[in-house]
Amino acid sequence: MKGKLAFLEKWYDATKRAAGHKRATPILCAVSFAESSFFPIPVDLMLMPMVQARPKAWWRLALIASFFSVLGGIFGYFLGMLFFDTIAGPVLERMGKLDSMNTFSDKVNEDGALWVFGAGFTPFPYKVITIMSGAIPVSFGIFVTASVLSRTLRFLAVAGIVRLMGETAERWMKEHFAIFTFGLFAVLLVLYFGLKAVMPH
Repeated sequence: MKGKLAFLEKWYDATKRAAGHKRATPILCAVSFAESSFFPIPVDLMLMPMVQARPKAWWRLALIASFFSVLGGIFGYFLGMLFFDTIAGPVLERMGKLDSMNTFSDKVNEDGALWVFGAGFTPFPYKVITIMSGAIPVSFGIFVTASVLSRTLRFLAVAGIVRLMGETAERWMKEHFAIFTFGLFAVLLVLYFGLKAVMPH
C-alpha cells in the first residue's frame, strides 16, 4: 500500500488472515461504528478481505458495515453538536483534519445534502462530516438520509465489485481507492443532474 495509508499494510494483512474468523463480523461492526467519529482506519480495508473470505455474504457484510457506520455517524453528529469546542474539534485538529473541517464548513452552506452525500461516498474523512454536520449544524434528517444513501452505495459497490472480480479488484482498489470512489461518485453526479434535467419541473 502506497502513500499516506502505507502504515496500514501490516494491519490490512492481519485483518485479511482473520477475515474468516467467527468474530470477524462483530469486529466489522465495531470498526464501522468507530470510523465514523474517531477511528482512523477506513472500513473498506476490513470489508474487502471479509468479502474475499465469504463471497456469498457480500451484500450482508456491506449492509452491516453501512448500518453501523451510520450509527457511528449519528454519534459523531451529536458529539459535534454538544462537544465540538471541548472534545471533537481539538481531536480532529490533532488528527490533521483542520483543512478538511474548513472545506466542509464552507461547502455545506452551498448544497448541504449533496455535499454530505459526496463526502460520505468518497475518501473525504467521514468523521469530519459527521462531527461538523452536528457543529454547523446540518439538518439531522438531511444528514441521516445522505449518510444512509452514501454509505450503503459505497459499501455495496466495494463489496459487489470484490465479489465479482475477486483478488484483482481487491488489489486494484487497495492501491487506487480514491480513484475508484471519485469515479463512481462522478457517475452518480452525471446520472443525478441528467435525471434532474429531463424530469418535468
